[in-house]
Amino acid sequence: MQVAPEVSTYRMRLRPAAAFWLQSSVLVVLMAASSAPSPLYPLYQNQWGFPPVVLTMIFAAYVLALLASLLTAGSLSDHLGRRPVLLACLGLEIVSMLVFISAGSEVPLIMARLIQGLATGSAIGALGAYLIELEAPVRAGLGTVFNGAGPAVGLAAGAVASSLVVAAAPAAISSIYVALLVLLVLQVIGTVLSPETITRTPGAAASLRPRVHFPAAVRSTAVWVLPAAVATWSLGDLILSLGPSIIRAMAGPDTAVLTGLVVAALTGTGGIATLVLGSVPAPKVLRIGMIALIAGMAATIAALTTGSVGLYFAATIIAGVGFGAGFLGVPRTLLPQAAPHERAGLLSAVYVVSYVANSVPAIAAGALISSLGLTATATGYAGMVLLLSAFVLTGQITPAQPDRK
Repeated sequence: MQVAPEVSTYRMRLRPAAAFWLQSSVLVVLMAASSAPSPLYPLYQNQWGFPPVVLTMIFAAYVLALLASLLTAGSLSDHLGRRPVLLACLGLEIVSMLVFISAGSEVPLIMARLIQGLATGSAIGALGAYLIELEAPVRAGLGTVFNGAGPAVGLAAGAVASSLVVAAAPAAISSIYVALLVLLVLQVIGTVLSPETITRTPGAAASLRPRVHFPAAVRSTAVWVLPAAVATWSLGDLILSLGPSIIRAMAGPDTAVLTGLVVAALTGTGGIATLVLGSVPAPKVLRIGMIALIAGMAATIAALTTGSVGLYFAATIIAGVGFGAGFLGVPRTLLPQAAPHERAGLLSAVYVVSYVANSVPAIAAGALISSLGLTATATGYAGMVLLLSAFVLTGQITPAQPDRK
């Protein structure tokens, strides 16, 4: 894609191809930073003695801040440019890492997650559009593939790295934040040297008005496709929110590393599936994803019923294929139908739906566990994901669905 006219005189040190890989790494690191604190919460709780409700507050702080930024700043880069918005987001993320490193109680944790949510939510739409605009013409579609793979790979990397830190050096858990901080500083430098891809347009202030906007051209398709985003992100929250409790119930209390491996089984498998299926037509990717989710959720229900850790791990790997393929199919189906100036806003709207699906079921599950029990709640959760997947699969196998790429 051509560099925007007003920045064509800028002495660029990074070619678009190099900038593409740099911004792909930004997406991975931002998502890794978002999952890195999760395995550390039990240590914080033991160290500072805060009640379980504080964990819910920490979780809610991140999600609420992220949704607020998606609703307001999600399309800001369509007006101001990709680079300025991403530099601001990286700056906020760096601040959040510094707060994590210096935290001495639960209050800084909440503040760090608030800042992190604002940074991640504001960056998602800009990054997604930027990757598509930086991709080489001979590798058309690669940006959309990394939009799907980046979050999964990042979530897996952050969770596994933190889990390994917990196991190897529980007294030095801040080292994960130091490593992320160094990466973020390097990415700020790289982003400064990256090319701009759009021309500034008026309307930046008006774009901050909270909204979830799906362009008219994609709405009829979105009815059948968006439930795939709901299913995949709900599944992700099942693993991240209830997963540690499920593993402890099956395998005992000393399961920090196993919990991280289960997260990686879902998100890492999802990332691999995304890369492998990157060139497969969108409708076929969605079908593969939904079939894998249905199979994975059926196996998950069986594992919950029997209390088998091995079956639960295997079910999570199968579901991971659906996690990656299912979400990959959403932007690959919708983005080609949107105009270039609508892409960041559309991606932000997709992520609003996804993060609502990632948070609301978790809150409901937390409320139901006390009355229904962990196994019944998790089983019902898995059943919900299975039914959503069946709905999307039904829409994809009807002859009326066009073969979109």
